[in-house]
Amino acid sequence: MLKKEIHILMLEDSPIDAELAGHTLRRGGVRFTSTRVETEKDFIGELEENPPDLILSDYALPGFDGYAALEIAKRKAPITPFIFVTGTMGEEVAIETLKSGATDYVLKHRLARLVPSVHRALREAQERAERLRAQEQLRESHEQLRALSVYLQHVREEERTRIAREVHDELGQALTSCKLDLSLLANKLPGHLTSLKDKAKALSTHIDATIQTVRRIATELRPGILDHLGLIAALEWQANEFQTRTGIRCDVHSDLHEPVLTPDLATAFFRIFQETLTNVIRHAGATHVTVHLKEAAGRIILEVKDNGRGISPTEISNPRSMGLLGMKERAALLGGTFKIGAAPTGRGTLATVSIPLRRLNSQKHENSLNRRPRRRAPRLEANSRR
Repeated sequence: MLKKEIHILMLEDSPIDAELAGHTLRRGGVRFTSTRVETEKDFIGELEENPPDLILSDYALPGFDGYAALEIAKRKAPITPFIFVTGTMGEEVAIETLKSGATDYVLKHRLARLVPSVHRALREAQERAERLRAQEQLRESHEQLRALSVYLQHVREEERTRIAREVHDELGQALTSCKLDLSLLANKLPGHLTSLKDKAKALSTHIDATIQTVRRIATELRPGILDHLGLIAALEWQANEFQTRTGIRCDVHSDLHEPVLTPDLATAFFRIFQETLTNVIRHAGATHVTVHLKEAAGRIILEVKDNGRGISPTEISNPRSMGLLGMKERAALLGGTFKIGAAPTGRGTLATVSIPLRRLNSQKHENSLNRRPRRRAPRLEANSRR
């Protein structure tokens, strides 16, 4: 027996048949209220104004068809069980109605089947509703996690920029000041104190090396070239650094005409490119890397291809490959995709990033630059060349 009262919408032109169906349900222990309608207009009105828990519909109605009622119900109340209670329905027609979305059918001369059919339909509807709620909660959770991931990416880049600026300016100025003071002291040392002069010279060399290290750390945290010269220049700079550090040739080709991209888009491409080069160093065993940046069908596409040993499907699907997962997620946050697999030539690996283009309006970009607080001129680089 049902524990709660349900509301039934009966699409039936015969009051006697409607009463007989209701009597059968009551005898079966079903607690319900019901509304009987005969026309399409009344049927739609009830679905919109007083949504039922169950629909019982005749198949043959004057001026109205059971199929039409089923289609209306699927649009207006897709979760509500729909049972045909009719005296005219062949086996082929019954099968077609079930294929079209009807929950069940009961012949009027076999109303004993109505109660178990109603119980089953309501139980399945409840289970379906619970699944939909669970799916909706899961979707909301995914959206919240993705929003949190976007926020964390943004905060991390801001923090990197702040730390890079502090390291470059504050620590760089302090080291430069130390170098100037040391030079002053060294120049005032008597000529016969050769060992002290050599010590001062060695210390000055050490300070120069430390300044270069500070510059490198600040640049790795947030390369200023990305903010000031754009994505293409940043990719070329990173490729040159990669080639200098590893000896692996890295060529960058671009079909873009220096578009003004949103900061998050440029940052995403640059960070994915950095991670891709890291993978080349660690796993590829390559001697040549080719980079191609282009625009196609409203998307920015970055292709990074190497001539190394390639990558296996097992490595691609490995859940412990945090680098690959991170690149996929970073692209997905902007509605894009990241794919990696064997290069078309059959040797090496091809990584492809594709993200919808979001270009800043040039005037908005100028305004944002004007509103941006002026930073102190980076004195480290100039001083280090003295």
